[in-house]
Amino acid sequence: MRWKNALSESRLFIGLEHNRTSHSEKLISGLGAVVGIAAVLLITHLVYESGTIDINTHYLVVASMGASAVLVFAVPHGVLSQPWSVVAGHLLSGFIGVTCYQLLGASTLASALAVGLSVTGMYYFRCIHPPGGATALTAVIGGEQVYSLGYEFLLSPILINVLTIILVAILFNGFFAWRRYPAHMGKRPSLNKSAQAADRQFELTQEDFSAAIEELDSYVDITTEGLTDLLELAKRHAEKNITHPTEIKAGKFYSNGKLGRLWSVRQIIDAPSAQRPHKDQVIYKVVAGDQSYATNLCLRSEFKLWARFEVELINQRWIKVAEESI
Repeated sequence: MRWKNALSESRLFIGLEHNRTSHSEKLISGLGAVVGIAAVLLITHLVYESGTIDINTHYLVVASMGASAVLVFAVPHGVLSQPWSVVAGHLLSGFIGVTCYQLLGASTLASALAVGLSVTGMYYFRCIHPPGGATALTAVIGGEQVYSLGYEFLLSPILINVLTIILVAILFNGFFAWRRYPAHMGKRPSLNKSAQAADRQFELTQEDFSAAIEELDSYVDITTEGLTDLLELAKRHAEKNITHPTEIKAGKFYSNGKLGRLWSVRQIIDAPSAQRPHKDQVIYKVVAGDQSYATNLCLRSEFKLWARFEVELINQRWIKVAEESI
């Protein structure tokens, strides 16, 4: 079991998460990227078909647009994917990149400063968009065709490319109700009908999440609206079963219902019945979460207090088992 635990720790260390996205969503994201980049190339070609600029320059610009396509089509509701981040991120980074080149030339220092200052600038202008770093670097190492444009580089071709991919993202994602872009367009009306605070055992608020994010002190790639929607959906799932399981059965999986590093799923390996409560013990194995792959035993009554509900593994996701099926 040690090698499994080591493998699990290694996966968490490198940030390799289980992919819970459906196959249809993966294919839609890929198709959107195809349409987006094709549009960028086509419009760029139409604008420059007079031959006043070398076609290689187009590909230098499109390289950063390719990274933008990954965000707006694969993560349309992420903060880094929103129109302000895409447009302002590229333009601000492009401006910084051109300025660094004009002051320091095509040097190592200019390249490093262009990217570093772009990251800092995007933070302060609230427009963090990773492909912007590539745009800043392109302005410094893009060659004579880029250098000759000066600050015109920001308007043509960068702005043309950016507006094209934003427009395609709006139109393409608009065909799918759950992928509306920008993220504000994808509001869920059903979430407005939330349960009353009095009906819940606890009530997390927007202020609670803001305080938690501030304490985390790290960039979180989810919009405020997306965060609150996620919270509301999580609350509704929590309301489905707030009691502890009445029976603990061998072979079944149970969750403690906690969040983050405290979350754990245990499988009952053996649960022989005993006439005396103080000897009624169960053997369990931790199959996910805190202390994964550990095996232990405890009193059945203790396990009932620990367990919030029964779960089952479906498509690599632990899902609550409905009460009627328990």
